[in-house]
Amino acid sequence: MSEEKKAFGVEDYDSLEGSLRFSDAPEGEPGGGFEMKMADISWVKRKYLDIPYANQSKAQCLDLYLPDEGDGPFPLVVHLHGGGFGMGDKRDDHMDTYLKGLEHGYAIASVEYRLSGEAIFPAAVLDCREAFRFLRRNAKQYFIDPDRICALGGSAGGNLAAIMGMNIPNGQFPGEEDLVLDGDCTVQAAVDQFGPMDFRPMDDQARANGVSFADHDTPESAESSYMGGALSELSDEWLAKANPATYINEKMAPMLVEHGCMDRLVPFMQSVNFVNAICQKLGAGRVEFVPLPNADHEDKEYSSDWNMKVLWGWLDRNLK
Repeated sequence: MSEEKKAFGVEDYDSLEGSLRFSDAPEGEPGGGFEMKMADISWVKRKYLDIPYANQSKAQCLDLYLPDEGDGPFPLVVHLHGGGFGMGDKRDDHMDTYLKGLEHGYAIASVEYRLSGEAIFPAAVLDCREAFRFLRRNAKQYFIDPDRICALGGSAGGNLAAIMGMNIPNGQFPGEEDLVLDGDCTVQAAVDQFGPMDFRPMDDQARANGVSFADHDTPESAESSYMGGALSELSDEWLAKANPATYINEKMAPMLVEHGCMDRLVPFMQSVNFVNAICQKLGAGRVEFVPLPNADHEDKEYSSDWNMKVLWGWLDRNLK
């Protein structure tokens, strides 16, 4: 069974053979074209679906869900889906977990962005940044508070959420140098769950831990596909541009990082090193790290009752 299927909750969890890879997928069908599980959104009374936030690609749209009652302005959690930067959907079944935030008084958004089969880095980041600008510009129309926004994501979405959490000014992210940008994409909190951060050492970290797959340097890996070539053939300077740690600065939002010690796709040391980099530059008070000793990638433990208490409790402290 392919790793892509496992990552989105398909059964036969133990039959993994390697990490996400896209080179053999039919054109326009990252991950082999299988049908992923989708969330049940029928119960949400107030929702805005497929809102375009830009016009370069049909992928540039988002969904927004509001609590059943109240006129807001509601604090907003924005989900950035995973899928190795090459697959995934803003309405996949991860939203079954995050839509529970409506019961805690949060508005919930989920962003679609250009995948690596359509456009390589930095397209996904530029799309996410534009989506947040759109939400801030239109906050009044959609009953959300532009000064209480959190970026949240797992796996590839964790990388994107962490970059959003750095609050990089307009024009200072690769690809924005010559753009005219309307508004800013500041967030007040960020949650990174098991995101790949520094692509260069992933295989060395995997070999060292004896748990993770050491195949990220291959030309068909998710990270190679995202960055536009085999990692081993790309410069450190180019790879660093996709590493959230590159952008750590005093404007960084408070950040929650969660990672399973038994993660087979993204080595646990990715988060350890990222958290250490934040602490070294900004001090320990800017990031909270929650290791999950027995959790694998996309483990059900992330959506467990205890971890939901951790997540929503942290958000209540940092966003409300």
